[in-house]
Amino acid sequence: MAETALRHRAEAASLALPPLLIAAERVAAAVVQGTHGRRRTGQGETFWQFRRYEPSDPIGRIDWRETAKTQHVYVRETEWEAAQSVYLWRDGSPSMDYASETNLPTKRARADLLTLAFAALLVRGGERVTMMGSGLAPTYGRAMLDRLALLLERAGGGADLPAYEKLPRYGQVVWFGDLLAPLDATAALVLRYADAGLKGHLLQILDPAEESLPFAGRVRFEGLEQDERPLIISRVESIRAAYAERLQRHRDGLAALARGVGWTFATHRTDHPPQHALLGLYRTLTER
Repeated sequence: MAETALRHRAEAASLALPPLLIAAERVAAAVVQGTHGRRRTGQGETFWQFRRYEPSDPIGRIDWRETAKTQHVYVRETEWEAAQSVYLWRDGSPSMDYASETNLPTKRARADLLTLAFAALLVRGGERVTMMGSGLAPTYGRAMLDRLALLLERAGGGADLPAYEKLPRYGQVVWFGDLLAPLDATAALVLRYADAGLKGHLLQILDPAEESLPFAGRVRFEGLEQDERPLIISRVESIRAAYAERLQRHRDGLAALARGVGWTFATHRTDHPPQHALLGLYRTLTER
């Protein structure tokens, strides 16, 4: 009887969890064995490295012995096992509601899943995490996952790029979206964050039809964004090569932008398993 009652309570508790969180936890669990922790600088006891003094550093952190050896002022950094903040953003623009087939998730659904699954991996590793623009201070623990799940499930529309907000230096930002905004607008925002001392990771999520343009004949394309008008093309196959070339140029531009500021760029298709993108992204973060 006691065992049955416990099972019923467990089932009731699981039903109260957002379905997105349950799915995200499953994806995170599928890749957790391939991950490892990361070394960071902070308030620990184990020596990590010397680096140049910056005006924001407390005077008490200056290592006078090392400083005396050169003409520069150095501070002593230690290995920090506690968390370094990671700020997540998910594209909420109308274009993310696209799915070319009924058996495929929309780009928004896949972005939601990857965002929350990545947060679950970070929390498992003792990281502090939050959503950009949420007003929630970065923290760790299961409670933050619950909040993020509700934020994602209740979120309405949004912009195709995050609004700039001042974030702590040495933090990390991770953006999930189709990243189809004009390249100059994306570059301006990335450079602003990079100049503020943040590292970043860009994951472009596209539907397979957006990569291959598999349609043929006369097709009417309906725009999902507010200012987009319908477009009728008499022979889609006649523009397929030019379309693929333009998409590749855009991706090359994003990759070059990320590489130029020490960020990373990766791609993911909604017909591919989410675990692959998640593991690659987390390994990139931990190797840094």
